[in-house]
Amino acid sequence: MRCEVAPLLHLDSGFALRPAVMDDAALVAAWMTRPHILPWWEQDWPASRWAEEISRFAEGEHTIPCMTTYEGVDLAYVELYRVRHDRLAEYYAWQEHDWGVHLAIGDTGYVGRGIGRRLIRSLADALLRADPLCDRVVAEPDITNVPSVRAFEAAGFVVQGELELPEKRAHLMVRGREA
Repeated sequence: MRCEVAPLLHLDSGFALRPAVMDDAALVAAWMTRPHILPWWEQDWPASRWAEEISRFAEGEHTIPCMTTYEGVDLAYVELYRVRHDRLAEYYAWQEHDWGVHLAIGDTGYVGRGIGRRLIRSLADALLRADPLCDRVVAEPDITNVPSVRAFEAAGFVVQGELELPEKRAHLMVRGREA
C-alpha cells in the first residue's frame, strides 16, 4: 500500500523543508555519527546504506525523508510519517490522520540555541496548516533524551504517557491544534 503524499509544507521562522534525495546520504551519514545524535538514533550507517534508506522511504511506504535548512544552511534530517502506517500505531490510540515526526539537528553550531524548538514548532504548525484533517502531530523521544523532550515541550507538545518500544522507553508527545 502506498502512503498518500505529504501535504506541501511551508515552514516559518527562516526554515525551509525539501525532500531528501540520495545525494544527501553522505551528509546524513556524517550527522548520525555525532555524539548528540548517535545514542538516540543508533544509525551510524555508511552513506551507501543511508542512500538506500532515503530511496526506500522516497518510494512512499509511509515515511517522507526531508532535509531542513535554516537561513540557507543545511540544519537537520527530518522524517515525517503517517502513524497509521508505522509500527508506532501498535503502541497508542492513534487517530486516522495523525502525523509523526523524527528529527536530528546535524549542524552542532545550532544545538543548544533554541533552534530545535523553533524548528519543531514550525514543522508541527506547517503539518496542521496543510492537512485540515490532522488534529495531532506526535513524537516519541527517548525519555532519557532530556534536550529533545524539552525542545518538544517548548514547541507545544505535551507528554501523554510512556511507551515501551522495542529499542527504547519513550514519551508519547502530542501537539494539537490548540497549542
